[in-house]
Amino acid sequence: MSRPSIYLAPSVNTTVVTTTTTTTTTYAPIPLPPLPPPSSPKDPKQYPLLNAHLPRSLRKFSLEFPGGARATFEDGSQGELEMAEEDEVVAGRGWRMLKRGEEVRREQPVGLVEAIERYGRKRSHSIGSEMEGVEALSPTLVNNTNGSPPPRKKARATGLDLRGSSMNTTNAAAPPSPLPSPNGSPPATNIWPSAPSSTASSPQPSASNAPFQPDISLSTLMTLPNILSHFNNLPQPLQSHLLLTLMRHSPLSVLRTLHSVLTPTLARDFLTLLPPELTSIILSYLPYSTLARASRVSKSWRAIIDSDPILWQELLKTTRIWFGGETERAFSDAVNARRLRLGAPGPNALPLPHPFKILFKSRHLTRTRWMNNNNPRRLTFTAHGAAVVTCLLFSHNRIISASDDHSIHVYCPLTGTQLRSLEGHEGGVWALAATKNTLVSGSTDRTVRVWNLANGRCTHVFGGHTSTVRCLAIVKPEWLEVEIEGGGVRREKWPKRSLIVTGSRDHSLRVWTLPRPGEAEYMCYGANDSDGDPAEEDNNDNPYHLRLLTGHEQAVRALAARGRTLVSGSYDCTVRVWDIIDGVCTWTLTGHTQKVYSVVLDPVRNQCCSGSMDGTVRIWNLKTGQAVHVLQGHTSLVGLLGLSPSHLVSAAADSTLRIWDPTTGQMQHTLAAHTGAITCFQHDEFKVLSGSDGTLKMWDVRDGSVVRDLLTNITGVWQVVFDGRWCVAASNRLDQTHLDVWDFGGDDDDQDWVGESNNLSDEDEDDDDVDQADDFDQGAHGDGVSDMDIVEEALDEDDPATGPAWNSAGSSAGPSSGQDRVLTDGNLLDGRITRSSAPIQMPPFNDDDSTPTRPRKSVSNRGR
Repeated sequence: MSRPSIYLAPSVNTTVVTTTTTTTTTYAPIPLPPLPPPSSPKDPKQYPLLNAHLPRSLRKFSLEFPGGARATFEDGSQGELEMAEEDEVVAGRGWRMLKRGEEVRREQPVGLVEAIERYGRKRSHSIGSEMEGVEALSPTLVNNTNGSPPPRKKARATGLDLRGSSMNTTNAAAPPSPLPSPNGSPPATNIWPSAPSSTASSPQPSASNAPFQPDISLSTLMTLPNILSHFNNLPQPLQSHLLLTLMRHSPLSVLRTLHSVLTPTLARDFLTLLPPELTSIILSYLPYSTLARASRVSKSWRAIIDSDPILWQELLKTTRIWFGGETERAFSDAVNARRLRLGAPGPNALPLPHPFKILFKSRHLTRTRWMNNNNPRRLTFTAHGAAVVTCLLFSHNRIISASDDHSIHVYCPLTGTQLRSLEGHEGGVWALAATKNTLVSGSTDRTVRVWNLANGRCTHVFGGHTSTVRCLAIVKPEWLEVEIEGGGVRREKWPKRSLIVTGSRDHSLRVWTLPRPGEAEYMCYGANDSDGDPAEEDNNDNPYHLRLLTGHEQAVRALAARGRTLVSGSYDCTVRVWDIIDGVCTWTLTGHTQKVYSVVLDPVRNQCCSGSMDGTVRIWNLKTGQAVHVLQGHTSLVGLLGLSPSHLVSAAADSTLRIWDPTTGQMQHTLAAHTGAITCFQHDEFKVLSGSDGTLKMWDVRDGSVVRDLLTNITGVWQVVFDGRWCVAASNRLDQTHLDVWDFGGDDDDQDWVGESNNLSDEDEDDDDVDQADDFDQGAHGDGVSDMDIVEEALDEDDPATGPAWNSAGSSAGPSSGQDRVLTDGNLLDGRITRSSAPIQMPPFNDDDSTPTRPRKSVSNRGR
């Protein structure tokens, strides 16, 4: 830190002999005595102004001494760079920005006569300057003391010093005489420091030609250290009395300056000073919009608001978008796992928000944008010619569509550009499931293919099924609570690595290991040979084949899987519950009188649901194998089921959808606005999207009302899927298949809109590389876990239960939605079901939202 200094204005001395010679003398800054350091380290809380920066008006200001001499005082607490920035001149060619208070200098036009006179004077001056250079080299002129005029040139800058008591006589160009020391200051000596040697003589110092005369301003600055030392030794009451006395005699402008310094210094950030428990209670009274603005006040406020899980959990509950804890736990675990893989943020990065804050924003945007945005951005493009789109996925910002023309296409949702065309199946593709860059497909050619979406290659082909692969699912590792002997419960992770489960019209189900990227490729018998039959594959030669599950007596139409549990529905009118790991059928659920077309699995309530051609929906208890509810109301085939945390939705060929309470079995709403069989639907906790009779409708799931029609005047809707801000529908109009993409996002803030789909939880999933054991207990550790995607296929061409109407198929959806397909002639087409997220390996979720210092439950009853 530099010392305070006084910068003297250049002095001007005019001597008139026969010509006028003006000499301008500049002076080096006068360093003032430094302030004494604190006698002992002082507490910043008790002395908040000790290290405070003075305002600019007090760091640099002008002084005027008796006789008109001017100087500038500069405080040494700020760097020279900052001072230079203040004096920086903003200018350009032909213009310059005036400083505050600077007057405009307008030059008068010069006439011709005056211009000629000026030119003559300039030439005379230039000749004299050349002669001065010659004269300066003459010893006679250097030693001239007879009073001849000094050379007409600007004197070099001289320094000012207070260290000596006499003038430095060794310098022939010494500046004027020292100034008498002010009273009370340290003994002043030579105020003028030595200047560089000069060949020209300078005027000798005297009291009359001193640059300025000392006054009270200089005396105060010189004695300021003594005053400060004296003030520090006074008792605090006397210090207060002295300051108040000075302030009482200060003008308004001085008081305003003091106020500008004291106000921000004495301000207190109560959020950072209060205990976290009290801060959380205070913030819980604020609505979301106010919290969003408060988080922009400072980094500390943002860290406090964003990182409080209890605050955001209660906000989720009070706004009625908390769905019981299971999906919230899965979302939190998935976000934490992704952050663990990505590593800690940089030292200057903003603090990461709690996952519940991200979840609240996502659900808040989902509820408001979808319901209130009447004009979302829309993109329409053709796909698959005139073929039927049987499956539709939205995964990691990619649209994946499959068709009965044997092809699978990958599109960009922003531009509609086709990114990949996956060719290889020899029959229609009726089942799809994806996880990150891995896609699994099932076809009427009786094969299961595994694709690398990064390069579009088919890396594995599995054979063994003797008929169409109707449905499939990817089952990922998750932590389960398993009962042990003696009544205890322990947490186990099942399956040990990701699996594929497929169901076929050959009455069987098969379990396969999902190949990891980079593992050995496998092609079954007849995969690349048109003469071979994949049905003749000997699965003992396939290292990825794990189980063959038999028991159904007719085609397997639908399946759902999670953890160790697999549920399958068949045309034999039964629903079977399997242990995937052991391959044992634990329950055969009977009660339906006609074919079962759809199933969903509800691990939270330990139950499953099934829809049948008999027009009923049955809810089964997985622990007892008994039907706990029989849901009646549909008058025709129920082939579409979807489950979210709070709602079970069924769709039938009677042109209606019904919303049920999965716990009590009570019907909540009947959605009746379509005039034909429901061909596809998907839902979450806020809305239902359903397609039928040439329209795609959006419903409010909470009151059953129609929000709007997204598509009208079309031939039919093949498929619909949504995730976060995106919605994709496949439809047919004018004998051409089209894909419509809607973006319900708004401004840039919606970039943080995270959908609750498998995209988040299956990101960067890796299982530990452990050899597979013969007893199917692979000792692998799954780093990531996601929602289980279940794909149910559409009507088979060789299915005797179908009529002559057009075919369609289902595909996978998000974590809390269902999407299915129905046939128009009263025969339901299959579709897809989605499940909520599964927890990954993270610390146990605390369902008790209290803390040791605060019973949070009581806060929620305050009544706002």
